[in-house]
Amino acid sequence: MNQAPLSAEEMRQKATWVRAETLLLHQRAPGIRIASSLSPVEFLVALYYSSPLRHDPARPDWSERDRLIMSKGHGVISIYPILADLGYFPLEELEKIATEASFLGVIPDASIPGIETTNGALGHGLGVATGMALALRQMGNDAQLCVVCGDGEMNEGSVWESIMLASRHRLGNLLLVVDDNRISMLGFQDQILDLAPLEEKLSIFGWEAERVDGHDPLAIAGRLQALWRAGGDRPRALILDTIKGKGVASLENQPLSHVMSLSPAEVDAAIARCPAGAGA
Repeated sequence: MNQAPLSAEEMRQKATWVRAETLLLHQRAPGIRIASSLSPVEFLVALYYSSPLRHDPARPDWSERDRLIMSKGHGVISIYPILADLGYFPLEELEKIATEASFLGVIPDASIPGIETTNGALGHGLGVATGMALALRQMGNDAQLCVVCGDGEMNEGSVWESIMLASRHRLGNLLLVVDDNRISMLGFQDQILDLAPLEEKLSIFGWEAERVDGHDPLAIAGRLQALWRAGGDRPRALILDTIKGKGVASLENQPLSHVMSLSPAEVDAAIARCPAGAGA
């Protein structure tokens, strides 16, 4: 799917719409981890609307597509409005989330058009993506693999095994994106297992790694434009500086925001604070 990249203002408006739609999904299905799903909104908007991502909503299983592995499966519900907006499934499906009449659940799974894998348990997505990247290269397929992990997920030993394997096989077709919102289920990351500076650790393991403002879609799009099919034989990582619960004051930077839910009234209030004029 080829489309002209959105302007900076268009991306900001799209991100506002996606954030509001994600809040509505949480209102319909309170089991959604809303704080985790709000921090990667701008990245997903930049990826799908202003990056070289190769995909086709009419052919979700197109063999030449780039693959997006959402390893932090509980925290990426904001992808649902984007997939619907792009035509992977009707927008009306968003209203039926977590009901018997819908294929949309509180954790994405591979039965949903546009979703590659089912990731409930953390720490698996990068290993899956590493295997896929290796297989695609051996098949002569130049598709790119992008895997989104949470910063708390980076505590998993399986993640670092995959980091070493990807470096050993020099998988230049693999991009790791870390949603570094500094809060995991148990509280602030620096009080649990501090991995900072993460980009230096990844570099030591043979990766090219850099950091970007995770709530600036124009800056993210610029880095994705540079990193996608950049050539070379080193896996790459883009670390997003984000705020957990972005856009909802009662969630932002709260140590237990990971497990917090919003009441219907709180959702309505948060949506009302979204800038006017945003839309799909």
